[in-house]
Order: sequence, then C-alpha cells, then structure tokens
Amino acid sequence: MELYELPLLDVAEKIRSREVSPVEVTQSALDRLDEVEPLLGAFVTVTGDLALEQAKAAEKEIGDGVYRGPLHGIPLGVKDLYDTAGVATTSSSGQRTDFVPSVDCASVAKLYDAGMILIGKTHTHEFAYGATTPTTGNPWAPDRTPGGSSGGSGAAVGAGVVHVALGSDTGGSIRIPAALCGTVGLKPTFGRASRVGVASLSWSLDHVGPLSRNVVDAALTMAAMSGYDRRDPGTVNVPVPDMVSGLDAGVQGTRIGVPTNYYTERLDPEAAAAAVSAAATLEGLGATLVEVDVPMPEHIIPTEWAIMMPEAAAYHQDYLRNSPEKFTDEVRTLLEIGAAQLATDYVNALRLRTLIQAAWRDMFMSIDVLLAPTLVAPATLRSDPFVTWPDGEVEAATAAYVRYSAPANVTGLPSLSVPAGFTESGLPLGVQIIGKPFAENEILRVGRSLEANTDVVGKIAAVTSKAA
Repeated sequence: MELYELPLLDVAEKIRSREVSPVEVTQSALDRLDEVEPLLGAFVTVTGDLALEQAKAAEKEIGDGVYRGPLHGIPLGVKDLYDTAGVATTSSSGQRTDFVPSVDCASVAKLYDAGMILIGKTHTHEFAYGATTPTTGNPWAPDRTPGGSSGGSGAAVGAGVVHVALGSDTGGSIRIPAALCGTVGLKPTFGRASRVGVASLSWSLDHVGPLSRNVVDAALTMAAMSGYDRRDPGTVNVPVPDMVSGLDAGVQGTRIGVPTNYYTERLDPEAAAAAVSAAATLEGLGATLVEVDVPMPEHIIPTEWAIMMPEAAAYHQDYLRNSPEKFTDEVRTLLEIGAAQLATDYVNALRLRTLIQAAWRDMFMSIDVLLAPTLVAPATLRSDPFVTWPDGEVEAATAAYVRYSAPANVTGLPSLSVPAGFTESGLPLGVQIIGKPFAENEILRVGRSLEANTDVVGKIAAVTSKAA
C-alpha cells in the first residue's frame, strides 16, 4: 500500500517514529497528484519544490527531537482564496492572475506552525461565487462536478492526493464538495476561526474549515486553525477545545433532531434514503430520534442571497468598476445584481436573520444536533450542471445544492458533512450534522459514530482507472 493510501494517523505515527520521513510522505502525495491531476484539474498551482523544502525542514526538526504533533510532516492542499506568502493566490479569477501575497493568511500560518506542508493551491469556483467549480472533475466520475466552491479541495482529498485540504463555506462551499466527493467537510461555528487573509465572498456568512478523509483528520485540523484573532472582528474569544478527545464516546442518550419539513422537500430518493439510514444507525447506537419542524423555512434562502449578494458586490466594487471584463460572465452578472440591490432590502435581511437565529435556538432546546441530507441530489454532469426533478422542473445546480447547506450559514451554527452511502451508479451521498454554537465536539462525536458504523468514510476514488 502506498503512503498516500494510509490513514493520516498511521502516516503520522510512521513519521513520529521515523519509520518514514516527511520527504517520503510528501513525494508520495506529489506522485499521486501527477497521476490524477491530468484527469481532475484540482490544482491551480502545484508547489512541489516548496513542499520538498518544507518536508526536509520537517525531517530535520523531527530528527532533532522537535515533534509538533500528528500534523507534522503531513501534506496540505489549500483553496486558492487563502493567501500564501510567495505563492500565487488567484481565486481562480482573471482578476488576480498575478497576485502573489507577501504574508500567509491566519489559517495557513497556524497549520505551518503545526508542521504541515503545502503541496499546492486548489481550484475554487471563481471567488467562491458558485457551487460547481467548472475547472475541476469529480474523483468518482470525472465528467461530473466536484461541487463548489471548494471543488478543487474536495477532488484532491477524494482522489487521495492529500488527507486534508482547506475550504471556505459561505452557503455550503465546504460541505457541498465534501458530500459530492465522498469526504468529510467541517464548517465551524461563525467566529471559531480567523478569516484574515482569505478572499471574502460575504464577510458575515464566510467560514473557513477543512475537508478531510475522516472525522479525526477534520478535528485535528480544525483545532489547529481555531482561535480568536483581533484582526478579524467576526472571531469570538472563546476557548478552543481538544476536538479529538471524546470522539469515540458514542451517542448513547444524544437527542438527534430529524426534520419533518424543509430537508424533506425537493429531495432525490437516494439522498433521502441515505439520511434515513444514518438516523437508524445512530438510533441503533443508543441515540434518541426527535422529530422537529425547521422554523421559518420560507425565509432561509431569500435571507442568504439578500445578505450575500450586496456584501460580495461591496468587496469586489473596485474590480467591478475598473476591470469587469476580467470576471466570468456568471460572476460579473451576480455582482452587478448585488450592486443594484436596495440598502433597505439588505438591512431587512440582516434583521430577518436575527429572527431565524432565535427560532433555531428555540428548536435546539429539544435536541442536541440536527441530522439532515447535506444535498438534495448527487453530482450533476459538468457539461449540464442542472438537477431535473420528476415533474420536469429544471433547477440550476448551485441553487439546488445551496438549499440544504445555507441554513447553517444564515444561523452561523457548526455543520459537519460525512459520507453516508452511494447511489446505484456509484456516486457519493452525504448527511450533515448541525450543532449548537461552538459545539464542534458534539457534531464531530456524532459524525465519528456514523463513520465507525457505516464503512463509507475515507474511501479513495479510483479515478485513474477511469482515465480511458
């Protein structure tokens, strides 16, 4: 078995014990990247030389008795919204083809401190404004979308290039590609981790977090990324817990909310079945299932878009005025619509969000977590990114995918997507576990219980066999 195929903790132990070196681990990841990248197009930039330099430095540190923990010497993919010193950060846009930051963003700096090694920058839907990442293929079926906006990160993890890659989530952009690529995706509580140095889509909805092969990897990475940062006024000064301890404590007595509305509407039957099966698994492990009505369902998506669109237009105002032709038509149109939105509509959406958040807090008084499908449907074709429903209605993939993921952005609640099965045609399906504010440990524990009892998390797609 190749090093890239082993679980992260197994690789970490081999590095710690000096059975293998970070250089060997990094080279294995780069070899896997070379093998699948022509088919997937997951990376904007490959930083092979830098990665090997960092790996040699890690090898020397460990040899000198300085071991930083289980992320030390582990390769990392980084969504191309995150600033990386000396490495181009294009946001997959013509607006930033020549942008090379001089300083690392907060998250990358923290993961460097943990000893991780950058092997490349992964594609995003342009400036994260979409849910399909057109540049990139799905590792389970390269003719299908990996989701977005963190599609490159989802493809890189799903194909086994890296154990962990960073994403961002404004309407679902970590969890959407996680579900479509068969990986774990963690969107933390709003305020848990700093977004300094990460290109914004919508500052009051943006979150940063990892995509990973399994729940433990997500917990390790999220803990390393987390913490208050006075440079980001959105962060909250709360303690960062040990997110790994207690993962295997089980779900005995945990109250699992099962929605009776919203997450049951316009839903692919196979995705619905995966969620029902996940709930049954948790109940069989000792959890209590509690039916709940999702409050204010008709207001969730209008609120998401009414906040996101003008905030995005404000962030990109200079580009929109001075070089609009460098945007893709899709993103430029969305930004122009946002720029034309009335200020009163934006303010009313902010007010409505506070009501939605209060209503969801009330719902969580009777449950510990909410379990729901991550997405309404599996991966669409890249050439035809639309979902067609049985009644003949056609829905754009971005609108369809965001519908189930956006509530956790509007409320700011933590949400973990974990693989929950496959369609008859072999495409991954996911379920999400939404928790109370700063209760990442709770949703990770529930996700870990599913992972340990469903045998679908962390599988690597055999994309090279499909190259023909």
